[in-house]
Amino acid sequence: MKKKNLYDVCIVGGLGHAGLPLGISFAKSGKRVILYDINQEAIDVLSQGKMPFMETGAEEVLRDVLGKTLFATSEKQTISDSHFIIVVIGTPVDEHLNPKFTAFKKFFSEIVEFIQDDQHIILRSTIFPGTTEKVKELLRSHGKQTRVSFCPERIAEGKAMEELRSLPQIVASFDEPSLREAKELFLSLTDDVLFLKPVEAELAKLFTNVWRYIQFSISNQFYQITTQCGLDFYKIYNAMTHNYPRTRGFGSAGFTAGPCLFKDTMQLAAFSNNTFFLGHAAMLINEGLPNFIIQRLKERYSLKDKIVGILGMAFKGNSDDPRESLSYKLKKILEIDSKKVLCTDPFVKDDSLISLDEVITHSDILILGAPHTLYKQIDIDFSSKIVVDIWNFFGKGGSF
Repeated sequence: MKKKNLYDVCIVGGLGHAGLPLGISFAKSGKRVILYDINQEAIDVLSQGKMPFMETGAEEVLRDVLGKTLFATSEKQTISDSHFIIVVIGTPVDEHLNPKFTAFKKFFSEIVEFIQDDQHIILRSTIFPGTTEKVKELLRSHGKQTRVSFCPERIAEGKAMEELRSLPQIVASFDEPSLREAKELFLSLTDDVLFLKPVEAELAKLFTNVWRYIQFSISNQFYQITTQCGLDFYKIYNAMTHNYPRTRGFGSAGFTAGPCLFKDTMQLAAFSNNTFFLGHAAMLINEGLPNFIIQRLKERYSLKDKIVGILGMAFKGNSDDPRESLSYKLKKILEIDSKKVLCTDPFVKDDSLISLDEVITHSDILILGAPHTLYKQIDIDFSSKIVVDIWNFFGKGGSF
């Protein structure tokens, strides 16, 4: 006799930026959801009805479902209590930026005793092409007949609650029953479901992130070219994009970072036997932007006599997530080349950060690291401060 599950869905890594909004959304749709995570501090915050990170619209829904259809635990055995096991940990990369499937294999080896034949595992995070197949083979080697699917997460951090219901969901499985089950699960969030083979879906997820990374690199390359010529990139940019439909997708320059885009570009490069020259070029441009800024400053000023302030340490504006932020890369280089570096951010939790007023008051040079909306209210005397604003966030032009 088939056992009755305590929960419909268990999300492994459920307190992270991808897992928690998904869990809250499923819980709101009526699914009984258990979030499994080893981060006890985040679980404690969640138990008070608070989000452990910024996510627009999430906290209000969280309070409605917490303790009713949404639960959290750090107990690994709870994996046995749900029909669907959604895994939102991705394939990490090593020090040479190559994918480490061994870490993924280790994770599944640690939980395999809690996995049952009648369950359905759904991989959710970006993974190296072929990983879904490898996970299925790993489970079969342990005698498990568990269904395995890949249903990539494609939301923008900070917009998850909206996009989980408004964007199409890709579903990829190895057989029709698995496809139907995964489809029915995600129909509780969206009525737009697409089907692919697992390796096709894995590539679709990688291609999407890498395409965005390359788009950003084009703007950053153009910015560097114009700045080196002593020209204002945004004067040219505005002329290019004004009422001209073919440049509608042309974005502004700025730091391109975070936990996904760079890593996924390197994964695609590894998958293509390091012949993905466009991806490598994009990496050099985007990752090299902090170095470019510092080199330009050194050409014009004696940095060793200057205090430099960085405004915003998150990897993007209006976020509290500092993972892979280029502001920290900028800080490390400046600590070598400048007199002193002062950093501030209204959202990032970092004991080394100081107040915005202190940074503005004591800095000779101000560099906008993350364009948080609230910085629009800053009163900066542009005549007495050297301001580096590669986004043209303050509307004074991006050149320096």
